[in-house]
Parts: sequence; C-alpha cells; structure tokens
Amino acid sequence: MKTICKYISDYMGIWVLLAAVLALLFPEVLSHVRPTVINYLLGLVMFGMGLTLNLKDFKIVFSRPKDVIIGCLAQFTIMPLLALTLSRVFGLDEALALGVVLVGCCPGGTASNVITYLAKGDLALSVGMTGISTLLAPFLTPLLTWLLAGKSVDVDVMSMFLSILWVVILPIVVGLIVKSSWPKFTEKAVDYLPAISTLAITSIVGIVIAANAGKIMSGGLIIILIVALHNVCGLCLGFLIGKLLGLSTPKRKAISIEVGMQNSGLATSLATIHFAAYPMASIPGAVFSVWHNISGAIVARIFTRFVHDRTIR
Repeated sequence: MKTICKYISDYMGIWVLLAAVLALLFPEVLSHVRPTVINYLLGLVMFGMGLTLNLKDFKIVFSRPKDVIIGCLAQFTIMPLLALTLSRVFGLDEALALGVVLVGCCPGGTASNVITYLAKGDLALSVGMTGISTLLAPFLTPLLTWLLAGKSVDVDVMSMFLSILWVVILPIVVGLIVKSSWPKFTEKAVDYLPAISTLAITSIVGIVIAANAGKIMSGGLIIILIVALHNVCGLCLGFLIGKLLGLSTPKRKAISIEVGMQNSGLATSLATIHFAAYPMASIPGAVFSVWHNISGAIVARIFTRFVHDRTIR
C-alpha cells in the first residue's frame, strides 16, 4: 500500500493533468457533484498539512524573522500585482479577472515544500513561509481581493475571512491537535498523506473543469497562457528578490518556489462558494493547480542541475 501511495504522490502532476483532460472530454461524469464538496476536499488537504507540521517548524519566525518577512512580503505583493497586471494587459472579463486575482491573493501552496526539497532549497524557510502565509491568509486574502477586484465585483471580506478560517485554519489546527494527542497514529498516517492530498487536489480540479468544460473548450488557451505567465513570472521574481537582497541560493530557491506556487485549491474553493454569479472565476485556480505541479517539477530539475550555492549567508 505504501508503494502505491508513493507512486500516486510522486506523479501528482500527471494525475492532475489526466483528471483535467478527462473532465474536459467527459464532463457529465462529474456534473452531479455539488460545489460544496470542494470545501471538504480542501479541508482534508489542510488537515493533512496540520498532521505533518510541528510547532518547531515555526521557530524560524523567531530565529530568522528577516527571511520569513522577506518571503511573505514577496508572496503577498508580487503575485497579487502580477494577477492584476496580467488581467488588464489581456483585457479579461470580470469573472476571469476575479479568478486570476484570487489565485494571486492566496497563500503559498502545500506542494511548494516538496518542490523546495527536490530543488535543494532551504526547506525550513519554505515550511515557515507556507505556515505563516497560511495564517495570514484569513486577513490578507479577502483584503487584497477587495482592494484589487472590489471595484468591479462585490467582495464580501468578512464572509471570505470566515471561509478561510473554517476550510484552512481549523483543519490545520485539528491536524496539529491530533498529531500531539496521538503521535503513533500520526506517524503511521504520514506515509499515506501525500497520496490522499494528491487525490483530493486531483478531484477538485476535475470537479471545477467538468462544471465549466464548454467554456474552457471555447476560450481555454488564453486562460492557460495567463496562468502560465503568472506562475513563471512569480517564480522568476521571487528568485530575483532573493538575489537582490543577497540571500544564499537555497533561500532564493525557497522564496522563488513559495512565491510562484499558490494555494490554488483555496482560490478555487473561494470562487465556487463566494462568487457563484461568476462561474468562470473558479477556472484560473483549477488550471493553476494543473500547471504549477508541472512547472514545479521542471523548476526543481533546473534548480538542481544549474543553480548552485556559492555563498552562505
């Protein structure tokens, strides 16, 4: 069973891509699934994240606050501003622009820690950034969405705040409690968590794309292009920020990956629940989930082969 789970998690990008393609070709298979299921699936992913975290993972906030502050500032400025810029440059309609902005305003994705590890980046910084940006998300994600998209779309900041608390923060806290209360159970469960998270994210992508298959088929190329540019520019600018500030290469890699890889499942969930009047708003998050797993694997390979540390600071 462990071998099967490892196989599932190791090829996450392929499974997500396969789910997206099948959802486009056979949308009727998932057409009966209610959108609220996405919340439960994302909550499951966040619960798994809580099971893998330790309170000591947050020690980096106190031992290396500068690195975490730099990373989180980059996270919540680069990606939201890139989202707004790309939406205006390509003249997106309200729904798609909202979806792109939502992705940009979300915290770092859970897969970023794995990619940072594969890229030989600073894993402690990556985990710390993911944790802190996730804790900041209930406040910053609704606020930034309102600031950037509120003029054209009605953004209920308080409702989004509560959603993130219930869907993201609460499952993580429950995961931490379960880990501290039943360590032996958690130790056994951890081997299966990456596979469970992979299946949950794959299901989210499939549900969203199936619900909007017709619209994606008619205008999907522009969405894919913008999502790819958003992700790649985030990766490059994150690395550049680290370089300009004189950080070591492992830290640059971690910040690059954390900035570029968003919690697109959260963006999809928020769009589905809070912006039902704009069904296409959930598409950028779903496409981002497919794309950033593919680009993440490529970036990890590039960083490992061509980007090496020469100075330690």
